[in-house]
Amino acid sequence: MVPADGPGGAEAGVAPGETVLVIGAGIGGLMAALSLTGSGRTITLLERDGPPPGDDPDQAFLAWRRPGASHMRQSHAFLARLRGILARRHPALLDALKAAGVREIGFEAMLTDLQRPRYRPEPGDAELTILTSRRTTLELVIRRFVAALPDVRIRSGFRVNRLVTRRVGEVLRVEGVEGEQAGAPVRLMADLVIDSSGKGGRILDQLVAEGVPVAEESESAGILYFTRHYRLRPGMAEPDPRQNPPGSGDLGYLKFGVFPGDNGCFSITLAVPEIETGLRRAVMDPDLFQAITRMLPGLRPWTEPARAEPRGAVQGMGDLHSRWRDLVVDGRVLVHGCFALGDTLVRSNPLYGRGCAFAAVSAELLREALDATPDADARQRHYHRRLREELRPVYENQRAQDRGAIRRARRALTPGHRDRWKTRLMRRFLEDGVRIALRRDVTLLRAALRGFHMLEHPDQWLRRPGNLLKVLLVWARGRRRNAPAYPPRPGPERAALLGALGLDPMILFIAIVV
Repeated sequence: MVPADGPGGAEAGVAPGETVLVIGAGIGGLMAALSLTGSGRTITLLERDGPPPGDDPDQAFLAWRRPGASHMRQSHAFLARLRGILARRHPALLDALKAAGVREIGFEAMLTDLQRPRYRPEPGDAELTILTSRRTTLELVIRRFVAALPDVRIRSGFRVNRLVTRRVGEVLRVEGVEGEQAGAPVRLMADLVIDSSGKGGRILDQLVAEGVPVAEESESAGILYFTRHYRLRPGMAEPDPRQNPPGSGDLGYLKFGVFPGDNGCFSITLAVPEIETGLRRAVMDPDLFQAITRMLPGLRPWTEPARAEPRGAVQGMGDLHSRWRDLVVDGRVLVHGCFALGDTLVRSNPLYGRGCAFAAVSAELLREALDATPDADARQRHYHRRLREELRPVYENQRAQDRGAIRRARRALTPGHRDRWKTRLMRRFLEDGVRIALRRDVTLLRAALRGFHMLEHPDQWLRRPGNLLKVLLVWARGRRRNAPAYPPRPGPERAALLGALGLDPMILFIAIVV
């Protein structure tokens, strides 16, 4: 994959003085403004929710109401690809984020105990740095930075109801929006409209209704998320990040992770398969959520009552789907002046935090397309092609993992099921070959993380013959010789955990059989 944050400008083909309306001032809309600033355009962000209540991160976390971003208080992190865009394009913003308490976590912190003594830094390791904090803090600081840009304006409390369109032959030309602010109807005209209204946005539905064949594929990610935030008590420090077992893991019936936040805060997310009906209901109970963290060795040190106190209720998030939309279908461009990015255009399971990175990369690709040519058809084709080059491999990789996880969850919860030998062989290759090789070999981990963080094709590292050979050699050593590289089991078996919570594991079995 090629980084999409190179320079652009009026000399590259942008129509001077273009006006741009961006629907939504969440991460996607803010990243669109950051990409387009300084390009000779004027940008207006139209946000239906109100502004933050102030400049204090804790105040934003406690009081900022964002009905349009239901995942606002889920765990978040900025992957290395997004952090790299900020470092190259907006270093002052990166400094502002760090000054607000947003943390950088580098490659060295991702090494295992076996790898740390043998680690020697390489120049590219700095690229493998992520940002982590509460989502409210990230959005607060970015919004404040964007609002201060001379060519950007944010209009809060503006509800977009529909696009202003005009038919020109077979092409639908988008020329602005109609909406309301403070109860009054408003009509705004612009050269370009960018839809970043999010997963619940309905703007593209209007294009379909008016004859634009927006192509869409969608399927469930098969999982639900439950997050609770915590604050360290005065004088207490976070557990050693090098603890073993780590603060994240996958038990098959339950995935979990701890997300270091800003200003003494952190969050814990438990991810439950959709078919785990009993567990997913129980986990919304704050006491049961806390009890689960106490049964997972990697989370237990974080949630010790003497170390940290919970903040607020358990936040659930459902409706998790992979979705890909195309506005260029079979080579035909039937809409001009309108583009989409963020969850409006591409969604994936948020398990690996790729949603914000998708939005940031899309915004960079959109500026690239707009700067390349003033021709409306060529812009759409350029953007469409680059999205498929940069994001489609990551999207398909995540979708394949989701499908595999759904199959494994169903098999594990089906009485008497026995996997085929090919399935068992592949599982052994992944668990005893790939996983252990990544825990032993720094070079392999470095290569795999470049794919994970969208700096390369996500599957490219394992397709290289030298890397595959290393994995096979580690696998051939066998479990006994590789024993030091195996992490402790991250938690109890399903029946033990559900039994400790007072849940009957057989209820789900009966439901599946029936």
